Amino acid sequence: MDDGISELARAWARVRANLRRSAGTRVFDQWLAPIALAEGDDATDVRLTLPSAFATNWVKSHYADRLLHEFRAVLPGVRSVAIDTVARAAAPVVLAAPAPASAPVPAAAPTVAAPSSGAAVDRPSLDARLTFDRFVVDASNMVALNAAQALAAPGPVRFSPLFLHGGTGQGKTHLMNAIAHRFLADHPQARVMLMSAERFMFEFVAAMRARDTFAFKAKLRGCDLLLIDDLQFIAGKDVTQDEFFHTVNEIMAAGKRLVIAADRAPQALDGIEARILNRLGSGLVVDIRPSSPELRRTVLARRVAEMPDVRVPAAVLDLLAERITSSIRELEGALTRVTAYAMLTGQTIDLDFATQTLGDMLRGHQRRVTIDQIQKLVCEHFELKPLDLLSARRARAIARPRQIAMYLAKRLTTRSLPEIGRKFGGRDHSTVIHAVRRIEELRDSDREVDQAVHVLLGQLDA
Repeated sequence: MDDGISELARAWARVRANLRRSAGTRVFDQWLAPIALAEGDDATDVRLTLPSAFATNWVKSHYADRLLHEFRAVLPGVRSVAIDTVARAAAPVVLAAPAPASAPVPAAAPTVAAPSSGAAVDRPSLDARLTFDRFVVDASNMVALNAAQALAAPGPVRFSPLFLHGGTGQGKTHLMNAIAHRFLADHPQARVMLMSAERFMFEFVAAMRARDTFAFKAKLRGCDLLLIDDLQFIAGKDVTQDEFFHTVNEIMAAGKRLVIAADRAPQALDGIEARILNRLGSGLVVDIRPSSPELRRTVLARRVAEMPDVRVPAAVLDLLAERITSSIRELEGALTRVTAYAMLTGQTIDLDFATQTLGDMLRGHQRRVTIDQIQKLVCEHFELKPLDLLSARRARAIARPRQIAMYLAKRLTTRSLPEIGRKFGGRDHSTVIHAVRRIEELRDSDREVDQAVHVLLGQLDA
């Protein structure tokens, strides 16, 4: 036994020297220098100790595999390395070499590792608002939502990786946060990491400069759930892609959960290595299509419901839902801007206020709708003749459709009030103002008027 201990002590000295060179002085002095070789060990099952549980947990998370590798490089006969705190040596975490072929181990479903008592579990930086409960669903994103919920659910991994793709602001980041929230709720001690591909690249480059890439690799590859957003940002970055490929391989080989998001499908990502795209394509690829007007309207209604002290007329919500179509994130930003300006100025939110507040934004999303198109559709809907809208007749069956047409012209075109008035038989701009305000009021109180406007807006949107 004395010879074994002497041999192990010499091996430990060589391992420490190698770690000092590879980890760098700062990391070695802070974390690795306090490691001690436990007395009484032999040269096959190594036991290391540290003076605090915090240091023990850090070394286990970042250097356990490395220590086993270093010892086996010096002493091929080493079977395992156990790391524990001096004051708590009853249940060490052991990293053992694979069992020999003569002693096969039964296959088991992948499980989430549970850190020992007192372990410090890193928590990802998640947005508390982005949960499954707050995700608004329709046909454009239903498959993506169901896939996300299935991947986050307890039990065996049904598919991995999950690849989500869609335009900016369509809900990819929301679903990734929601997956992490749900998974952590079921597995509080799980290792979960959510990061952008850009952050992946920066942290990997920083690790290379610090000569500490092993810690970076161990942190990511030890995750039970890894989520990488905006994959397109590592296009053309060969060294980063190589590390990303090996990380994906390790996660998939371990049967862990992996979620990747990008603005395009894997096959459409230029500058990404084919071997990465093949790995990602082997899982479930789901697209999130552009949002429908109904989805955008529902999103706005839910957000307003969360602001009990704010009243936003239906006409304003319709305006935002119909004109801001590129991104749900931009849509929510527009609502925030309108409500904030109203609060800061003390003004009432109505169609004119929203139009003035969001002038540039609305003009950027302006559809090419003409007053002639509006008049034609209104006449078809109410079974009128085009001349009826231009006439001086004030019968309700004609006056109300005329007011609706003026209202739509004000909302959907860039024409001034006098220009709109002239297109309706040379009427004064004040008549147009009265028509717009009257229809706004009726939309909140008259179901038939609101339904007619809704149908016409849908037809013009198409």
